[in-house]
Amino acid sequence: MKVGVLTGGGDAPGLNAAIRAIVVKGSSYDYHLLGIKNGWAGLLKKHTQSLSPELMEDTWFKGGTLLGTSRTNPYKEEGGEKEIFHNFKKLGLDALIAIGGEDTLGVANKLAKSGMAVVGVPKTIDNDLSGTDYCIGFDTAVSRAAEAIGELHSTARSHHRVMVVEIMGRHAGWLTLQAGLAGGAHLILIPEVAFDIKEIMKTLKNRYEKGLSYAIVAVAEGAKPAAEGDLIFQSAEKDAFGHVRLGGIAQALSSSIEEKAGIEARSIVLGHIQRGGRPTAADRIMAMRVGAKAIELVHDKMFGQMASVKEGRITSVPIKDAVSELKTVDMELYKMAKSFFKA
Repeated sequence: MKVGVLTGGGDAPGLNAAIRAIVVKGSSYDYHLLGIKNGWAGLLKKHTQSLSPELMEDTWFKGGTLLGTSRTNPYKEEGGEKEIFHNFKKLGLDALIAIGGEDTLGVANKLAKSGMAVVGVPKTIDNDLSGTDYCIGFDTAVSRAAEAIGELHSTARSHHRVMVVEIMGRHAGWLTLQAGLAGGAHLILIPEVAFDIKEIMKTLKNRYEKGLSYAIVAVAEGAKPAAEGDLIFQSAEKDAFGHVRLGGIAQALSSSIEEKAGIEARSIVLGHIQRGGRPTAADRIMAMRVGAKAIELVHDKMFGQMASVKEGRITSVPIKDAVSELKTVDMELYKMAKSFFKA
């Protein structure tokens, strides 16, 4: 059997560990593993490379993806689906494993409905795919963002400033919430809950009046104020999946704090550092487990499924269920986090 493997969308720490698990376990079935380069773009252009256990040696701890990635959407290309199926056959593939988030697996779901033998693996630092408790890259991103937030306490305290830290998260605030909690943020703003700028000013002023003359605000890039309700973004340009490139909310919020509360504030955008570099041990192990499960699904001809993590167990769910709706923040967890907002 010949099995293709691709990684699409934003890169995430742990991707190479997942690819390695697929290749090593697939080789034990005597499968030929073919890497599709740069996501769906590679299948449209037949850009591939052969994968072997030897090639994957010493890759599980490395960041990024050795296959490359892109945000190419074949359904935005004229005759895209037809070309995908044509190249799938031309390359002699019997099955395809797609590693990605909402967009990449959304394409995989459409292809599965059209008859392609495809299996999914969940990857997104936003952790917003349904049907799985965790996605590849999430633990590393939380750890990295939490460490950055923690390091800002000393400089914020020294200068009596408010530090507004912008964290990735378009529609789901899992990363901001957990990084904010672990890093000791005093306010956490997420896309699921519109924030009241007046309440923010009140909370900050209360801290300063108590002699706690500094604060850390963790804000998701997709968080929005209750009054306007509009996202704050850097560009009106959209990617192939129709997403506006978000950003700029930390700068806007820090300026507002200085203007309305009279408190010195600075904005920090963590950006791509959140998903760069080596994966944590937890991400490596999780990636290996779901990667191994993916090739098992291929072996058992359980196509249209996504490997997933549920209560610590590795299982699978239909890809269509994983992408049917975004998994948003558990409000009980957010309620607990709010108990620290006036500290």
